[in-house]
Amino acid sequence: MLKNLNQNTEFSVLGLGEVMLRLSPEGKERISQCEAFEKRVGGSELNVVSGVSLLGLHTGIVTKLPDNEIGKFVVNRVRFSGVSDDYIVFDRSGESRLGVYYYEIGAHPRKSTVVYDRANSTINTLNIDEIPESIYSSTQVFHVSGITLALSENIRKVAIEMIKRFKAHGVKISFDVNYRATLWDEDTARGVINEILPYLDILFISEETSRRMMQKTGTMEEIMRSYCEGNDIEVVASTRRTVLSPTRHSWDSTLYSRSEDKFYSEPGYNEIEVVDRIGSGDAYLAGVLFGLLKFGDYMEAVRFGNAMAAVKNTIPGDMPVSDFKEITKIIANHNSTGPVSEMNR
Repeated sequence: MLKNLNQNTEFSVLGLGEVMLRLSPEGKERISQCEAFEKRVGGSELNVVSGVSLLGLHTGIVTKLPDNEIGKFVVNRVRFSGVSDDYIVFDRSGESRLGVYYYEIGAHPRKSTVVYDRANSTINTLNIDEIPESIYSSTQVFHVSGITLALSENIRKVAIEMIKRFKAHGVKISFDVNYRATLWDEDTARGVINEILPYLDILFISEETSRRMMQKTGTMEEIMRSYCEGNDIEVVASTRRTVLSPTRHSWDSTLYSRSEDKFYSEPGYNEIEVVDRIGSGDAYLAGVLFGLLKFGDYMEAVRFGNAMAAVKNTIPGDMPVSDFKEITKIIANHNSTGPVSEMNR
């Protein structure tokens, strides 16, 4: 289990990453067809820390936002999820912008579509000197994703420097590879990720990314073990989504403990009724981190991760909205061998 965690910190998890504005057509309209968009807030690391917060632990987000009405909208959503905004930096340059992405929900056989408009967004101007030195001893876990490392050379340098400083203060480092081919090429991504592997304690990576971008071979168990060889990585988690149609998915995952040389899994969630898949992987991370920090138990981490991901698929928007009470009920129902109630009342 994760050892030497400082229990006297202000935060359980701090995340670094871009927060974006998501614009979606109503219902299943097409981007090229619709007359109106629904706006929401999202971002990989924010999704993770908001999920951990909703489950009951104190979290915060490190990001940079425009100092305007759109920035205020984001801050309000951050606060609504119980996430601290203490380390949000505001851009008052007059040239600031929030990254935007458009999301069109598909219906079989039409796939869902994402269109990005995030070039030169404010997060890419974040400077390491804008982050107070006190942050590096304020949390048990620091979390970042490959999406953040891919955005620009500047934010990549900031993120890697923060990883090194947190590590030097005994903070556990959580990293989600979350490879996006639209943001960087495989060779660059593989080089950067191999550079930071020695600093990581918790690694999230899919089988597809391991085999394609990381060029790993062998069984999935052999691949997961390989990340721990010569590194400090204590936990490797890998998810598996089976897409039956845009509105029917199945989900399961496997978690590897290096100290025990043991794999943890459970029967997956089958034929989830998908309302919105965006953010479900982030919800999984939130559940796993919560299970590790709250219970110190790998099996609980798997259960909370799978349940958070499954429920998030049924909820519109990027960010999770499930609390501890709801998720424990979902877990109990999932593990029940008898009849369960069809309604909460």
